[in-house]
Amino acid sequence: MNTVTNRKRSVLTLIITLITSVLTFANTPNAKKATAITQVYGDGVRMIAVALEYPKEVSGSDFTTTDFTVEGRTITGIFASHSVSLTDKADKGKFLIVQLSPDDTDISLAYKMKMSNATTSTTPKKGGKKWVAGDKLSENLAYKDAHATIKQKSGTAITTTAVKNLVVDDFQQLTFKDPQTNKTLRYNLFVPKNQGKDPLPLVLFMHDAGVTSEYHRATLFQGLGAVVWASPEEQAKRPCIVLAPQFDEIIVDDNAQTSPMMETTIHLIENLSKQYNIDQNRIYTTGQSGGCMMSIAMNIKYPDLFAAAYLVAGQWNPDLVAPIAKKKLWIMVSVDDLGAFPGENAITKRLEKEGAKISRAWWNATWNTNEYRFAYDKIVAENNPIKYTVFEKGTVFLPGADTAGASGHRNTWRVAYSIEPIREWLFEQRK
Repeated sequence: MNTVTNRKRSVLTLIITLITSVLTFANTPNAKKATAITQVYGDGVRMIAVALEYPKEVSGSDFTTTDFTVEGRTITGIFASHSVSLTDKADKGKFLIVQLSPDDTDISLAYKMKMSNATTSTTPKKGGKKWVAGDKLSENLAYKDAHATIKQKSGTAITTTAVKNLVVDDFQQLTFKDPQTNKTLRYNLFVPKNQGKDPLPLVLFMHDAGVTSEYHRATLFQGLGAVVWASPEEQAKRPCIVLAPQFDEIIVDDNAQTSPMMETTIHLIENLSKQYNIDQNRIYTTGQSGGCMMSIAMNIKYPDLFAAAYLVAGQWNPDLVAPIAKKKLWIMVSVDDLGAFPGENAITKRLEKEGAKISRAWWNATWNTNEYRFAYDKIVAENNPIKYTVFEKGTVFLPGADTAGASGHRNTWRVAYSIEPIREWLFEQRK
């Protein structure tokens, strides 16, 4: 008897739940607008949410992840908000944020487009001419706008008509015409909205050769190297101006040659220093691969400009590096990087011959925050101006990822800019 009664109660509960769900949707107006939300990760930008805007407030508790579907995507959470934001959560609001898994497959927004005035192929034939500084590649890396159609259980579907790119949208897209080199340089600039009277540090980030493009924001979307410094969390601790040039030509090559874009970038920094209240004792440079090489070249030619540099996955002719022996440098490579690892070994060996004091350590790219902090405290305690950290073999790769070719090179910067203690170290350096 009790079993039958319990079954009846279960059926009744199910019916009430279904009726409540139907009534909820019946009383909820259709969303009038949908906005895609993207976020940049170490390996690039992904769409991570859709914001539904309603004509009146809705309650997040009235919805579950099974009430909506987005083709090809996994919905991980739903909450109400007062705005198109992941941090403005509320019990009720005119926005409903539908969160999507960043680990879904085949969600890259990157694509290739033809470059105007190309001078060489993007993929030279094996054994053929290598890229040289100043080359314009036949293809550009570009990014399409995030887009999705979200369907409600009631059958109503709505397609996104706008995109909010977290942090990326806080950068201005500007162009600098250098009267000295006659070069035009696209650049992205982040300036804090509430800059006080005190001068601010400036961080220069330069991308790798793979991001060479006429697409103005490619450097912002490809990874954390530029955007990490401008995130709300970082700005709350270390406010700064962030400069991220978008080069449309190869800026350095394996023969230790630079294009005129090096001088143009230096002139741009000088120009910005006249427009903004920049702390001339706290100008920093960082870059990955080709951007790292350009940082090295700049420090060699302009040893008094930068207070410190974070050099990620780069190399240079060791016979040319003597001028940076007394600089404050943090060098990061992976043992799986077949070019930068031996290249940086040769550089650091030469710097020591020039009298440089270097601390070395092997790190694991899978460490958590506390493990990185412990390792950081240990190497910093040695009080040497140059730190040389190497990711241990195999640790830069995600599970199941391709480890062939240049994968060890590219995956170095997937991790390198996520390590907060190194960013903290950079900002502690002054000329």
